[in-house]
Amino acid sequence: MEGGGLPRLPDTILLEVFLKLEHQDVLAAGTTCRQWYRVSRDEFLWKDLFYCYYNVNRSVPRHPAAVSWLGEFQRLYDTIPCVQVETLKEHRDQVLHVSFSHNGYLFGSCSKDCFVKVWNNDLEISVLHSANMRPYNWSYTQFSQFNAEDTLLLVSGVYIGPHSSSSGEIAVFSLDDFTLLSRVRNKPYDVFGCWLNETHLISGNLHWIGNMTSCSVLWLNKAYQDIESENINVVKRLFQLQNLNASTIRTVIVADCSRHNSPDLLLGSEEQLTSPTPQVFDLGDSEDEVCSKLKHRSENQGEVMVSSQADERIEENVLSAGGLSTMDEKQIEARVAELFLQAKTKPADMALLSEQQTTQDKKYLIFTTGSLTYTPHQIGIKQILPHHMTTSGPVLGEERSSNEFFDALDYTIDVHGHIIGMGLSPDHRYLYVNSRAWPKGCIISDPMNPPPIAEEIDIHVFDLKTMQEVTQTLRAHTAYTPNDECFFIFLDVSRDYVASGAEDRHGYIWDRHYNICLAKLQHEDVVNSVAFSPVDQEMLITASDDCTLKVWRSPRILRIISAKPNRKKFSFFWLNNKK
Repeated sequence: MEGGGLPRLPDTILLEVFLKLEHQDVLAAGTTCRQWYRVSRDEFLWKDLFYCYYNVNRSVPRHPAAVSWLGEFQRLYDTIPCVQVETLKEHRDQVLHVSFSHNGYLFGSCSKDCFVKVWNNDLEISVLHSANMRPYNWSYTQFSQFNAEDTLLLVSGVYIGPHSSSSGEIAVFSLDDFTLLSRVRNKPYDVFGCWLNETHLISGNLHWIGNMTSCSVLWLNKAYQDIESENINVVKRLFQLQNLNASTIRTVIVADCSRHNSPDLLLGSEEQLTSPTPQVFDLGDSEDEVCSKLKHRSENQGEVMVSSQADERIEENVLSAGGLSTMDEKQIEARVAELFLQAKTKPADMALLSEQQTTQDKKYLIFTTGSLTYTPHQIGIKQILPHHMTTSGPVLGEERSSNEFFDALDYTIDVHGHIIGMGLSPDHRYLYVNSRAWPKGCIISDPMNPPPIAEEIDIHVFDLKTMQEVTQTLRAHTAYTPNDECFFIFLDVSRDYVASGAEDRHGYIWDRHYNICLAKLQHEDVVNSVAFSPVDQEMLITASDDCTLKVWRSPRILRIISAKPNRKKFSFFWLNNKK
């Protein structure tokens, strides 16, 4: 009896009753009396409710940072940025990309209208600056990235030209007064470009040396040239990679390994995180000298120069290859390119990779590539060494012998599908990859006819410390564009969540630990890009072909905002400090 009322049910029976209820009914029942409140907070009860409601595999343990199952249930229910609070309509054409500054105060957007816009991120969002790139002969802007100090903005765009043109350009703006500081050539345009450090950025160039063989050169560029440094190089060649079967280097990003030993969230068991023997691919020399050296035999004073022993071996191997008479022109070129690659590539020094830099100093250059067809189906990884961090020294980088024309990749990851997006976790330990799978067991006989790709988009997760795939593939979003017209679908990763756009008119949010989809975010057309606020993962912005950016916040944040009596004076950044 309790206070002379009805007989009190034993806790065990009451718990059995609560297990039959929905979570909101359990919380309501907990307001009845002290006993019901105590039972309604039972850990076993909320563990069962959690696994049932979110349909999580019961072999997956609780999030390592969680203190209770009730708290974890509330986190997934209440802190997902799934409530649309604002629609930004300042762009006049498809919005292709959105990115935040590191301090969360600003974000940038790029569009087919050829403008890049910089926005002030507060409860009342406004445009701080809008730059039209059409006067610079750009067709549209496609990508932006803030440097680590949030003092400079990198903007990548596509040149106006014929439909088959692949030329692009990178522009750098000062965020103090939005002055255009520099412009850098970038080819192909879907290299995008990225920051290596606060003052240097990476761009690409491409030289075709055959119908299906090319050389990609990755360059380090100083964002601007000081008066004091006018006699110092502003560019330097980083890497030179040979491309086979019409593939090219695209989508470069830089991973900082300084936090690999202390990640925000450790994915996979320690037993699974064993380092495999890395695959080493031979791939990349320089400017026009590459074209002249590979396309033609050099001539000196009217006489054809004698080729090196390596060149002679290549010729012998081609001539002695079985079935040469039955090969077509493409097959012969592919065979010659493979042999040249073997003979002219500087081998990767695995001892140097493991000993040269501590984890604190190590950086990786990551990009999409391929070896079987022109569509991007592999991830190439090249370690950036200390001498790569500055433009000082020879413009063409370290000296090379005649047999070290190209650089070898340090690691490659084959995704067996068309890669359409990549993003790093905030600690740079994990690489998330959007891809559309090829049919299982497919064989590519013609590099110019890649396999059909699935409509389902898979998100693969790779551990950059071990170079292994971890966790199950994330799924929910779809795309419909065929493989010869595929475009990038940008994704973003926060401490606990990963979000991606899709062609099905939605953005999606997953939990990184439980691998479950938590929200679908509606647009009227393709969602090209998503971005979490780096200082508040309960805020997300989506960019779409419907010409809008949408701002999403969590139910929890909206309750806090609505509780403030003077909303206009309520600062979003004050809110972050009060969490």
